[in-house]
Amino acid sequence: MPRRKPYTKVKKSNQIRENHVKRMGDVTFKGFQCLNSKCTEFILVKKSEIGIDFEIKCPKCEYFHVSGNESKFYDYELLRLDQDKNPIETIETGEFTILHDDYINESQDYKYCIVCNTIKPVVLFDQHQSRNSSRQGECRLCKKVYNSIKNQTRISDQHREASQNRRLYSIISGSQKINSEEIFEKYKHKCFNCEKDLHKVESEKERPLDHSIPVYYLYPLTTETATLLCQECNSKKTNKWPSAFYSDQKLKQLSIQTGLSYELLSGEPQYNSDALEKLKTPKKVDELLNKYSRYIDRIIKLRNRILKDCDFDFLENSTAISQDWIDKANKEFNQS
Repeated sequence: MPRRKPYTKVKKSNQIRENHVKRMGDVTFKGFQCLNSKCTEFILVKKSEIGIDFEIKCPKCEYFHVSGNESKFYDYELLRLDQDKNPIETIETGEFTILHDDYINESQDYKYCIVCNTIKPVVLFDQHQSRNSSRQGECRLCKKVYNSIKNQTRISDQHREASQNRRLYSIISGSQKINSEEIFEKYKHKCFNCEKDLHKVESEKERPLDHSIPVYYLYPLTTETATLLCQECNSKKTNKWPSAFYSDQKLKQLSIQTGLSYELLSGEPQYNSDALEKLKTPKKVDELLNKYSRYIDRIIKLRNRILKDCDFDFLENSTAISQDWIDKANKEFNQS
């Protein structure tokens, strides 16, 4: 019989539990923006307080959301057109309205996390049928961190370093806002590698958008080039060049779907030439140093990696960096 793993317990102290979260672990809310077009207030109302007949007053503009009422957004005419698309008849006229009942019913459910004290969509909490909310008290992020401590799999410095590196690489690569839904539709909500169906997956972390070419080599994540993977395949692919992970047939398919050349995807790892070109401009290098000055050690490590791999020293293009930092970078490079 295999030995059981030693049981561990996380002893908590100095835990933060703010007044607005106390006794809220199983309370769910409806969250929605005020229907007054001139108002941007986001309203949260306890679900238990919303009956069949409801009256919800916006705390900012005092607009009332009332069961049976509706909000008008424009007048319309439905026209019949001829073959040249010229109007020949008005079929009906009316007002475009949204029923308050429909608007409230379709709004998302929210609840507080009893650990990080923030309110989040309930889909970010794992299911727990014995609780009144049918969701666990802590959100998935807090649960993940807790489990990593309890199971001794969390190495804080590694997590922090990886996060800092991603931000640094993204600044250089020029990563941009992406349209997640467009990517999901392009891949038909299936993992590109194993074709696992991700339609019913609620958590974004279980259907991650992958840098088709690793950000390690300073390639950006864009709507066009991102790949939809399941969590398992994404973990296996981390920092791997496409040719080291996908079959040749998959590489050809990836080229078609992302617009990245087959030669690039199937070849050996190489840095993004556009990103390296930016680092040849003194203004860009100084902007990077100013923006990332808190993490100068990360910049030095990146400089030494690029210097080793590409024989290119972007710190030479800075007009602001001190000689002390240059000396430190050179010392670490010579010791590596």
